[in-house]
Amino acid sequence: MAPRANWKGFLKIAEVTCPVALYTAASTAERIAFHTINRATGHRVRRQFVDSDTGKPVEKEDQVKGYEIASGDYVVLEPEEVAAAIPNSDKTLSVEAFIGRDDIDDVYFDKPYYLSPSDRHAEETFVLIRDGLKAKKVAALAQTVLFRRVRTLLIQAHGAGLIATTLNFNYEVRSAEDAFHDVPDMKIKGEMLELAEHIINTKKGKFDPSTFNDRYEAALADLVKAKLEGRKIEVRKEPKRDKVIDLMAALRESAAMTAKKTASKSSAKSRATAAKSAAPRRKAS
Repeated sequence: MAPRANWKGFLKIAEVTCPVALYTAASTAERIAFHTINRATGHRVRRQFVDSDTGKPVEKEDQVKGYEIASGDYVVLEPEEVAAAIPNSDKTLSVEAFIGRDDIDDVYFDKPYYLSPSDRHAEETFVLIRDGLKAKKVAALAQTVLFRRVRTLLIQAHGAGLIATTLNFNYEVRSAEDAFHDVPDMKIKGEMLELAEHIINTKKGKFDPSTFNDRYEAALADLVKAKLEGRKIEVRKEPKRDKVIDLMAALRESAAMTAKKTASKSSAKSRATAAKSAAPRRKAS
């Protein structure tokens, strides 16, 4: 079944226009979801808005948005007033500039979407845009009204199509200086740095998302299955972890363990190769 488009419109570069559709590239829909249950009755609990002073329920038609200007003092906005603030949409994803992929900080990346042609007659135009981005090794910065807000998207070639990633606004990104304020200004040299480099070199690999396991999600699935089967649930206690006091000793131990694992893998591979070579070959008939 073909996925449902989140948005349809036009990708516009100068005078070139291409009808396109956005599709969710990352979703949490497959995660296990829970409902809140009344333990006594087994019924689902319904969320209800109540007046903070009277404690009485407030019906949906009586609920309005308010901006707090002082404690307990609000500016009330009617639904039609809020709707008037939503920008008009012409369904056009207008490219404003082309930039190098490394010109943007990853901290601005928000959510990725697949971008593909929505009309088979536009495929040639779409491929032209895609291949142009590939050839010049650039990404396009574009703006449109998406989900009632003006959003900036970074558009990049991706396989047979394009990836459009919504970007965080500048005011949404917190200063890195605040987060790293207490990190001391020091330089690591000598054996300690060499050990760290050795560990990194021996642990090099490739990005393979299929090897990433959501252990929490798997544990929840096992828990639900166990409850359905009536099995006893054992509550596991978290083991106590000793604090690492000697960084140098910890690095040496880690380097030794890494080298041991590497040697073990190499030995196992050699044995497998030797066994394959020693195996009798079937004669051709």
